[in-house]
Amino acid sequence: MSKDFHSWQQIEALVKQKLIPQLQAQPYDTILAITRGGMIPACIVSEVLGIRNVLTAAVMFYTDVEETLEEPIFLQFPGDMLLVSKRVLIVDDVWDSGKTAYSVREKVRRAGGKPSVAVIHYKPSKSRYPNEAPDFYARETDAWIVYPWDPDREKLLNEAGLD
Repeated sequence: MSKDFHSWQQIEALVKQKLIPQLQAQPYDTILAITRGGMIPACIVSEVLGIRNVLTAAVMFYTDVEETLEEPIFLQFPGDMLLVSKRVLIVDDVWDSGKTAYSVREKVRRAGGKPSVAVIHYKPSKSRYPNEAPDFYARETDAWIVYPWDPDREKLLNEAGLD
């Protein structure tokens, strides 16, 4: 699988030039950043759109021994009272299998919120939900995305001969 290395400048441009224009037509009451990958794009969206109410959702689908879980474990999630009747913009870096964003969106719906999902990268060929997709995305891809905040970035750059 090809690897697509993104710089901080590329991420900022994708969010500001591709994602933000799609989001400006809708007013949101709060942003729900999916940790950890969604925190940086959520911060940029929050700053540009002037949304100060930013919440976080920590979701785990993998154990420490790389075992994939069928159902998510919500390590942290806002209480229903923070979501009920609110227009919630859920932000993550990538919709790959879609399991994380889909699970968070459904949990917000069950709490009585009105969720929308925004991601930088959408991988429709990898999605486990053929009839579901993020509401907004900056770029469609099939590549393995290496974000500037990826802890293995230097190792991956070296392996690719791009150091």
